[in-house]
Amino acid sequence: MTDPEDMRKRVREEYGMIARKDTGRCGCGTGCCSGAVSTAIGYTEEDQLAVPEGADLGLGCGNPVALASLQEGDNVLDLGSGAGFDCFLASQRVGSTGHVIGVDMTADMLEKARRNAREGGYSNVEFRLGEIEHLPVADATIDVVISNCVINLSIDKPQVFSEIFRVLSPGGRLMVSDIVVTAPLPEAIRNSSLLYTSCIAGALLKEEYLDCIRRAGFIDLTIHGETVFPFEHIISEPMLQEIIKGIELNEAERKKLAESIVSIRVGAEKKK
Repeated sequence: MTDPEDMRKRVREEYGMIARKDTGRCGCGTGCCSGAVSTAIGYTEEDQLAVPEGADLGLGCGNPVALASLQEGDNVLDLGSGAGFDCFLASQRVGSTGHVIGVDMTADMLEKARRNAREGGYSNVEFRLGEIEHLPVADATIDVVISNCVINLSIDKPQVFSEIFRVLSPGGRLMVSDIVVTAPLPEAIRNSSLLYTSCIAGALLKEEYLDCIRRAGFIDLTIHGETVFPFEHIISEPMLQEIIKGIELNEAERKKLAESIVSIRVGAEKKK
């Protein structure tokens, strides 16, 4: 792959294009990122109907809001908030006394999210431009941080978890859905910028990901579930299919690769 800053630029451009197209893509091409896929990864039909049209771009790999045990009055931060889907779901749970902040580094996504918030009348939601490695949020002001299939895109994941720890109040909680791998990826995949922006090439080994959370200072780390992320969701796009076809793997190795890409739901706490 190219250098880290160039990779960040590629991610920003890719997701800006998604926002401008007004269609979802989670690295898997059009067609798979539908309401059916959102339902399959943990959202209900009620969730999808409860948000402004266009807020659900099908970019996630789980439903962190459903697992975060949000309460009335909570201050919530969503990393990589996209068009605002999880923010709008969270806002309904925290109520008028709570507040939800979405942070995204893509201006087109922010524009779309802010438009959705205005049209939906979400007065307790705001969206800020920023990178998740350097959050535009004050120290110890957040009760719950959520994120959905975004941290794997970061070029500095330990820094992301350090920033999450910084902004959380004592006793605050983290709940993320993300992509990890259970076996090292073939070099051809690790070096693919397209598969990086598709949430695969930048994914850490599961234990390495969990260690990043622990080293940031979190306690009570809990895995709330993990599932193999459907391989067909990843390679349905023609360009991705060509990359996979070009990798010299036998049938058993391809099966192992398909089974090694995992969606994981992880929670942790900051000590009081």
